[in-house]
Amino acid sequence: MAARNSRSRPIILASILLSLLVLFAWAFWPRPVAVDLGVVERMPMQVTIDEEARTRVRDAYVVSAPVGGQLLRVDVEPGDAVAGGDSVIARMLAAAPPALDVRTREQARAGVSAAEAALRVARSSLSSAIADQDLAETEFARVSNLSESGAESQARLDQARRVKRAADAAVDTARAVIAMREAELANARAQLIEFQSENGAGAGDDASSSRDGVTIPITAPISGRVLRVMQESETTLAAGQPILEIGDVSNDLEVLAELLSSDAVQVEPGDEVIIDNWGGGEPLSGVVDRVEPWGFTKFSALGVEEQRVNTIIRFSDPLSDRSALGHGYRVEVRIVTWEDDDALTVPSAALFRQGGEWSVFIVEEGRARIVPVDVARNNGQLAALVNGPGEGTEVILYPSDTLVEGVRVERRAQGE
Repeated sequence: MAARNSRSRPIILASILLSLLVLFAWAFWPRPVAVDLGVVERMPMQVTIDEEARTRVRDAYVVSAPVGGQLLRVDVEPGDAVAGGDSVIARMLAAAPPALDVRTREQARAGVSAAEAALRVARSSLSSAIADQDLAETEFARVSNLSESGAESQARLDQARRVKRAADAAVDTARAVIAMREAELANARAQLIEFQSENGAGAGDDASSSRDGVTIPITAPISGRVLRVMQESETTLAAGQPILEIGDVSNDLEVLAELLSSDAVQVEPGDEVIIDNWGGGEPLSGVVDRVEPWGFTKFSALGVEEQRVNTIIRFSDPLSDRSALGHGYRVEVRIVTWEDDDALTVPSAALFRQGGEWSVFIVEEGRARIVPVDVARNNGQLAALVNGPGEGTEVILYPSDTLVEGVRVERRAQGE
């Protein structure tokens, strides 16, 4: 019995040792690398420049105060429809004269006294001129009668006629001086007018109600809608201060996108635009209208200095599809710079650089193979290939640095 046990012990030990060797071999045997796979396929492809943008009314009119004065309360509100040349959108009262200090008031009173005295002198001159005119007319009539009878010479008659004409001119001059002095007196008295109504109501009285007949109506310059009201309450404005803004949201709405200058050089008028994330159900269509030739500096949210260029986009969809949009709304635009309805595409995640050229890993008989490719366009998700693997070929996505030619691979299980 003991001899039998001694003979079976080496066999058991050998079996255990063999099992361990098989276990270690299985544990360290190279396993297929788990990878994500994509497929080369033909499909429509677009290359777009994506950017945030905003809507605006192309020709917005800022209505300003035509004269300095008191703006009455504005009754229109943002969104109200107005008719150009007909709708009264605001009313103003002309500016009242300023209050006079003591010195200015006394100077004005002295000016009134001087003007009154000058008017009296002018009236006295008129009385003297009228007396001279009467004497000249009498003398001319007497000399004329004598000249007809031959008692006076022709020279004497001519002299009497000249004196009469001079007297008439002196009367006209005196009357003109009176009119001038009266105007000077009215001007001097106007210097004493303070911030009161014509009937003597002071600043604390209801002066506005007494001047309703002299309000200045401000009409809408165009037909459209009120975009915003800058001055709603009654206040005093200087000439040229803005009151409200009007625009035609229905027919004059466009999109303004501030593109990086490096992107703007790829855009041309007429390029198709997809307007998305504007709040509606479906994306809207648009067309690039113009790319402005002037760039400006703008800082990004991270503080990076960027050169931006304004790009104007017009809507090509009917108004009913975008009736909810207004002035200054945020949208996102995708400007199509290239497209192909039947492009040979590969996921951009499969591309990597090797020796300065683009390449992909394809899967052949369970092993990874490197294939160089020529990329025509890349939109960040798909790349259009000029030549490379054929349609339906599986490619490895996100290839790691450890992935090499000929290594065995397998599709990564979902959830790993």
